[in-house]
Amino acid sequence: MTSRPDDTVGIVVPLRSFTLAKARLAAALDAPARSALIRTMAERVVAAAGTHRVGVVSIAPEVRSWAAAHGLDVVDDPGTLDAAAVAGRRWARALGCTRYAIVHADLPRATSLDAVVADRARSVAVIVPDHRNDGTPVLSLPTAVDFTFAYGPGSAARHELEAKRVGLAVRVVHDPDLAFDVDVPSDLDALAAHERCPG
Repeated sequence: MTSRPDDTVGIVVPLRSFTLAKARLAAALDAPARSALIRTMAERVVAAAGTHRVGVVSIAPEVRSWAAAHGLDVVDDPGTLDAAAVAGRRWARALGCTRYAIVHADLPRATSLDAVVADRARSVAVIVPDHRNDGTPVLSLPTAVDFTFAYGPGSAARHELEAKRVGLAVRVVHDPDLAFDVDVPSDLDALAAHERCPG
């Protein structure tokens, strides 16, 4: 993988495991197939980061080895998604980044993250709700702000409220590719349909 010269933006990718994640897909995919899918989606997200620095938050040995092999930074996972986001912010601050984005690893249609990090140091929160208009697969923030994360069902609305609480303007981005995450078997059907008839 090529070097990533742009250290003004950090892309934080929480990734719990290749082998244990996405249990809700078990009815449609066996364990090796789920692992392969997760790895493929994570590689798609890393490619979408372009020239931005990437930090993978994980304690799983296979994920950490994969990240190191791809020349990515590895950040210890404190155990929850909210805590992983905080760890990612610390990593971005330590690098001197002015902005960071928490990007979930299960976005098979991601092609670029440039639009969600374009605000750089400006006091703007960029929120990408998922395709159910519920979760937050992509959240971009200035590193200078102590933002309290609230992942889980309904997180997009909670993150918008938190952004306003800490004095950030809010830009909600309805990007069908960045919004499409894979959680349940019906998502696999939708992904296959999109690949057959893109757009």
